[in-house]
Amino acid sequence: MSGPRAAAEDAGVDFGYRGQRLGLPQYGPGSVARFGRRIGALLVDWALCMLIAYGLLARGDWHASGNWALGVLLVLSVITVGTAGFTPGKRLFGLRVVSEDGGRIGVGRVLVRSVLLCLAVPALVWDRDGRGLHDRLARAVQVRI
Repeated sequence: MSGPRAAAEDAGVDFGYRGQRLGLPQYGPGSVARFGRRIGALLVDWALCMLIAYGLLARGDWHASGNWALGVLLVLSVITVGTAGFTPGKRLFGLRVVSEDGGRIGVGRVLVRSVLLCLAVPALVWDRDGRGLHDRLARAVQVRI
């Protein structure tokens, strides 16, 4: 398929592997998490949030639980990523959210990242390292554990 990346590669531009610009390894622990794992983790987290919203907040109203689930996802993300570095879904898929320098991200950056993630659009816009806009603005990266 053609596109900007293919055109640049045809012109001899070498992008390297995902995460190379950040000093991350190409494979194994510490490498940039692949898209499939990140989506899987998000689906697990969303299912968990839907169950919590349906059972505790929406009191059995399935239609209202979708609205509450987004708020639960925001709270879940801020608390778990802000303390442990991963949500339950990320842990299940062997992922962790770290700062670009490899350390933990602070609560303010976790809050920015989580709010942007709930907007969905920033998560759908990636850079050449495979990071969503929400991760770029929070100066974070999702890596394999």
